[in-house]
Amino acid sequence: MASAAARADGWDPTRSAAGSLSPWLIVAIISIPTFMEVLDTSIANVALDHIAGGLSVSNDQATWVLTSYLVANAIIIPISGWLSDVIGRKRYFMISIALFTLSSLMCGLAPNLSTLVIARVLQGIGGGGLAPVEQSMLADTFPPRLRGMAFAAFAIVVVVGPVLGPTLGGYITENSSWHWVFLINVPIGIVSLFLVNLFVDEPKAIKDDRAKLLQRGIRVDYIGIILIALGLGFFELTLDRGEREDWFASSLIIATTTISAVSLIALGFWETHHSEPVLDLKLLKSRNFSLTLLVMGVTGMILFGTTQLIPQMLQQVLGYTSFQAGLALTFGGVATLVAVPFAGRLSGVVDVRLLLFPALLVQAFALWNMTHLNADITFLDAGVARLYQAMGLPFLFVPISAVAYVGLPQNKTAQASSMLNVARNLGGSIGISASQTMLASGLQRHQSDLVNGLNPLNPNYNDWLAKAGSAFGGPGDTITPLAVLYSQVQRQAAMLAFLDVFHSLMVVVLCVAPVVFFMRSGKSGGGGGGMAH
Repeated sequence: MASAAARADGWDPTRSAAGSLSPWLIVAIISIPTFMEVLDTSIANVALDHIAGGLSVSNDQATWVLTSYLVANAIIIPISGWLSDVIGRKRYFMISIALFTLSSLMCGLAPNLSTLVIARVLQGIGGGGLAPVEQSMLADTFPPRLRGMAFAAFAIVVVVGPVLGPTLGGYITENSSWHWVFLINVPIGIVSLFLVNLFVDEPKAIKDDRAKLLQRGIRVDYIGIILIALGLGFFELTLDRGEREDWFASSLIIATTTISAVSLIALGFWETHHSEPVLDLKLLKSRNFSLTLLVMGVTGMILFGTTQLIPQMLQQVLGYTSFQAGLALTFGGVATLVAVPFAGRLSGVVDVRLLLFPALLVQAFALWNMTHLNADITFLDAGVARLYQAMGLPFLFVPISAVAYVGLPQNKTAQASSMLNVARNLGGSIGISASQTMLASGLQRHQSDLVNGLNPLNPNYNDWLAKAGSAFGGPGDTITPLAVLYSQVQRQAAMLAFLDVFHSLMVVVLCVAPVVFFMRSGKSGGGGGGMAH
């Protein structure tokens, strides 16, 4: 419930986390742990092969290092809003930082895979509470007209983190031990914990809300929590393991999909009829909020999907090291840093639809440009291709993050932040999973098509084989030329498969782009305190 200090635009200054300090100082402090968490996720992806080798396990076994984190993260994010209300926002934020830091230390010192997976589960639980609480603090600390600039800082966290992750991860794994992928979080976490404790305020309005909640007694929505754990946990497990298990040819994937689907359907029914739901799905009645979740999901799909695809393409097709592939994304990181302040400034004064629609078109253009890459591109070509995409990302994340809270009661910012992060993470997981599935099937299809034309009835094939015999082998040697030819077929088929995925992502963006015109008109910084429909 908003206090008497609430203004006409719906903002209640008594809920600010800045206290008597500058709100911009608070932005810097609370962004550090979230940046650490987002960066760590992409770094761990790069280090997976080194982790497998260091622990003497197979690559498939090592993927549980990623899966365990994603599942724990997917479960905790939706209920982080409720947890922050019950435990106290600042206290829950500090507990999340401490747990993430301690579990990072456990990851870095893990002697075997089992210990590492357990530590990653704890790390996922700690990391899941960081981004939603940060967004909630930003929404409460800044009035609507300044909220765009505040969320620009959050855009740096969620956009630049995944961009820098492959570069930093590649450097660490090539020049040091994989253990340092996790150990570098420890000093950052300790400093973050100290700064948050010292400078971030727990406002009286937040304390009063919690006191009222405790006074009438906390009714824990156990069924809702269980359904979230089963629904989102098994959904994340399905997405992460689907490609490796050959999807529905596997009884495991059939089981996880069934459990997830039944749990999510039951969750929707239960939470909309529960008096004190752990996940307030009634917020979806706001058309504006529902549409921002959709656009945020697609944005997460684009960002995380391409962030994995581009380095993968550069390593598999062009033979780059993980560090070199990460450097190719650095161009994008620079472009994002430059564009973020402009996105933050414009999102407070420009109709949000006039930012989101062009930004989605820029993403579509960037993906269209990627469909014209080939197996002979230079490092600069790869960097510029990512640059086009990175320029538009801030104009998606900043307005979406700001406009999502328009029309929602301010005491629902924690719940809204949780759901917004769920949309981003699930969109990213779907993007990665779908991309890898399309990539695998595309590789088989293109390789089959290319091989069909390579037979003795094709004069070009015979001519090339004759010339290659003298170049690669001796007289009568057909093994070496055929090996070279097959290698080229695989390389070209892989490149064509990557281009297919970029094309599919482009189509998704173009289909979603018109949705922004169904959002509420006006500036993203505007909004009231009621529920908009």
